[in-house]
Amino acid sequence: MKELQTKMVVQRAQRQKKIKLASANKLTRWAPIWVVIKKFGQGKRVHPSTTTHQKRNWRVNKLKIKPRRMRKQQLG
Repeated sequence: MKELQTKMVVQRAQRQKKIKLASANKLTRWAPIWVVIKKFGQGKRVHPSTTTHQKRNWRVNKLKIKPRRMRKQQLG
């Protein structure tokens, strides 16, 4: 019974982490092409990522998501 509870707790923590990663990923999307045309003009060839505020790379910048605080199993 205890093993099943600990397994469910771990799965829930992993699910929460994926939800936080997904919501953070929404902030890193490139801007639509019409925003680039509006900002830089018709003839300027600029990559859409230049107008993105949150720039992130999987090697360099980490999100530092902490795991949720859980009750200690030995205390019951």
